[in-house]
Amino acid sequence: MVIIRARDIMEPITHTLSPESTLKEAVNEMRVATRKPGWYGVKGMIVIDQEGRVAGMVAIKDILNALMPSYMSHCAVGEFAWPGMFEEMARKVAHKKVSEIMSTKVTSVTPDTPVMECARLIVKNNLWRLPVIDADRRPAGMVYVRDLHYAIVKALFDGEEGEE
Repeated sequence: MVIIRARDIMEPITHTLSPESTLKEAVNEMRVATRKPGWYGVKGMIVIDQEGRVAGMVAIKDILNALMPSYMSHCAVGEFAWPGMFEEMARKVAHKKVSEIMSTKVTSVTPDTPVMECARLIVKNNLWRLPVIDADRRPAGMVYVRDLHYAIVKALFDGEEGEE
């Protein structure tokens, strides 16, 4: 029996961010990084340093957190929200640097990591994506939850006719 590894299910990384990228640039890169027809961008990206090594990750949740006023962490949004608030706050943080909000603690795997370990890390750490990084800390690919879904489908139905 063949052991499925991260390299077998990962998707290539075609877009990355720099720590010096602005949040506006990051949102645009996420928007244009769509890998599949009908999808509207990705929700997280790898941040690489000048040497091409992984420096961190930025997810749309990090960007949403950056545009939330600090006083909203302890109250209901409706108490202090106004029409157009979301758009106004987004414009206010548009020029912040990715380095200010990125996660520097990145859970990752190598191309040789068994897919079962990828699944364990995604579940244990409540992740939606898992960077695949080579020995030099350069990005090799990304394993998404959907890639694990496809692997499960293949394991359960490979060679069978699909049921509707």
